[in-house]
Amino acid sequence: MPDSSEVRFHPIIYVRGYAMTRGEIDATTADPFCGFNLGSTVFRVTPEKNRPAKKFVFESPVVRLQSDFEKFKYSDVFKDGLDIMDPSWTGAITRQSIVIYRYYEQASTLLGVGATPDIEDFAKGLSSLILRVRDLVCQDPNNNVSPATFRCYLVAHSMGGLICRAFLQNPALGADDARRCVDKVFTYATPHNGIEMGGINIPGWLSTKDMDNFNRKRMAQYLNLEARFNETGRVDWLPEAAFPSERFFCMVGTNRGDYEVAMGISRTFSGHGSDGLVRIENASVWGMNTDGTVSAPCPTAYAYRSHSGHFGIVNSEESYQNLVRFLFGDVRVDIWVDVEEIQLPANLAGEGLKDKVNALYQFEVLASPRGKPWYLTRRIAEEDSVACRTHKELSDSQNKDAKRVYLSTVFLDKRWRVKPSQDSPNSTQNSPDPRQDSLAYSMTLGVRVPDYEVDKKLRLDQHYEGGYLFRDSVILEIIPPPKGGSSWKITYDWQRDNRGPRDIPIDPKTLQNSKVEVKIPFPSDGPTTPGMSGNLRFVLSGWNT
Repeated sequence: MPDSSEVRFHPIIYVRGYAMTRGEIDATTADPFCGFNLGSTVFRVTPEKNRPAKKFVFESPVVRLQSDFEKFKYSDVFKDGLDIMDPSWTGAITRQSIVIYRYYEQASTLLGVGATPDIEDFAKGLSSLILRVRDLVCQDPNNNVSPATFRCYLVAHSMGGLICRAFLQNPALGADDARRCVDKVFTYATPHNGIEMGGINIPGWLSTKDMDNFNRKRMAQYLNLEARFNETGRVDWLPEAAFPSERFFCMVGTNRGDYEVAMGISRTFSGHGSDGLVRIENASVWGMNTDGTVSAPCPTAYAYRSHSGHFGIVNSEESYQNLVRFLFGDVRVDIWVDVEEIQLPANLAGEGLKDKVNALYQFEVLASPRGKPWYLTRRIAEEDSVACRTHKELSDSQNKDAKRVYLSTVFLDKRWRVKPSQDSPNSTQNSPDPRQDSLAYSMTLGVRVPDYEVDKKLRLDQHYEGGYLFRDSVILEIIPPPKGGSSWKITYDWQRDNRGPRDIPIDPKTLQNSKVEVKIPFPSDGPTTPGMSGNLRFVLSGWNT
C-alpha cells in the first residue's frame, strides 16, 4: 500500500488559457507544454514601473515539479514523439505525471482544421482526457491505483479555468465518472465572473474569435448557472453539489502595469484593480449551497503579477508555492478579520455627525512562511487588491456578514519548513529548539481609511495620506496534532510588542469537520482614536490527512 505522503501525488492535468488569433493558436499548438514550461528571471518589488525590476530566477512549473520532489518526481508523458491522446500511443504512465490538455490543436492550421470549437466541446474533451489518464495510470500495478481510487488535479490558466468549471458544473459536458476523478482544482487568473473592458462586460454579440466566452449570459449557459445569474447578475458561483469549494483554489494577479498585450491597450481598458485583463473582483469563486445560500469563499491568494508575460502569474515563484502547498501541503489556514468597533476622529464622533460619515475601509494583508523571500499572499492598497468595507456596512449592528472580512487562505507544508539554525539564540546543540517541528509564518495586517466624507464633503483636518488606522505583523507558530491526534499547539506574538520567540499560547476552539479556530485581538495595546478594533481569526485544519 502507498504511504500517507504518496497518496497526495496524483497526475496533474494543465489546461492553458485563451488564444485569440490564428497565430496564437498555432503557436500554442507548436509548444508541447502550451506555456506551462515558461519561466522568468524578473519580478516587481513595488508597483512603481519606472523602478528597475529585481532578478529572481523561477525555472517554470514543469521544471520545478520535476526537480522539487526527491521521492515522487513528476514527469511528462510524451514518448516517441507522441502524446497520450494519439492513436498510436501505447503503454502505462506513472501517477506523478504532467499531462497537457492540448485542446487548441484541433483548431490550428498546423494539426487541425483551422476552426475553433465551442468551449462546451473543450469541456467534453477534458472529460475524455481524464478518463484516458485514469486508464493509463491504472494499467501499471506499481501505481497502486484502481479506477475507483484514481484521482487527478486540474491546473488551469485564464479561460482554462472556465473549461474546468464547465466540465465540473454542467452535467451535459462530460462523464460523471470523469468528474469523480478530480481531487482538486487550481486556477491562475481565471475570469470567473467574465471580462470587463471600460467597465462593461464583453457583449454577447461579440462572437468574433470566441470573445463571447467571457460574456456573463453566455457563461451562465455553459456553466449551468442561468437561474443563479438571473438572480444575482454574477457567474462566479461553484455549487457544492458539483464540486466542493474548499478544494478549488483561485490565484489572483494584481499587476496591470506589466501586461503588454495589444501594446498595453488591454490594461488601459481593464483598468485599475486588475491583472491587465481580468479584474480582481472577477477572479475568484464562491461556494453555493443547494438552497442558493453562500457556503464559503474558495481558497484565494493574491500576487503582484500580471495576466501573462515576463511578470506573469503562471511563471512566478509565488503562484508555484501556492500550487504545491495546495496540492500537497499539510495545514490549511483561512484568514479572516472580525470587526468589533470603529473609532471615528474626535471631531466626527458627535451625535450630529457620526451618522452622516461616509468612508471606505481598506484591509491589507501580507503573509509569508518563515525564511522565504516571497509572499504566499499580498494585498495592499497601492496595488488595488485590498478587501473593502464601507463605514455604513461596518456601523450597521444588524449587518453581521459585513463585519466578517475574508482576506485569504494559505497552505503550509512540513517538507519546506525552515528549522532554526544551531547557532540561533533559541537553539543549542544540547537544547534543541522545540519549534523545529513547527510551521510558522508572518502575517501583516493593515487597515486604512483614505478619507472621511460628511454630506459629500471631504474632512481633511485629521487626514494623513498613506496613514493607517492599524498596522502590525503577527508571527503564528503552529504545531499540528500528531497522526491520530487532535491537539493543536499554537503560539503567537505581535512584532510591535516582541520580536523574539512567539510565546503567547492560544487555546483553539474546535469546529466541525476537524477544524479549529483561533482569534487574536487587535490592536494589542487597546483602541485608538481614530481606529478599529476586532480580531484576526484563523481557521486551521489538517490538509491531505
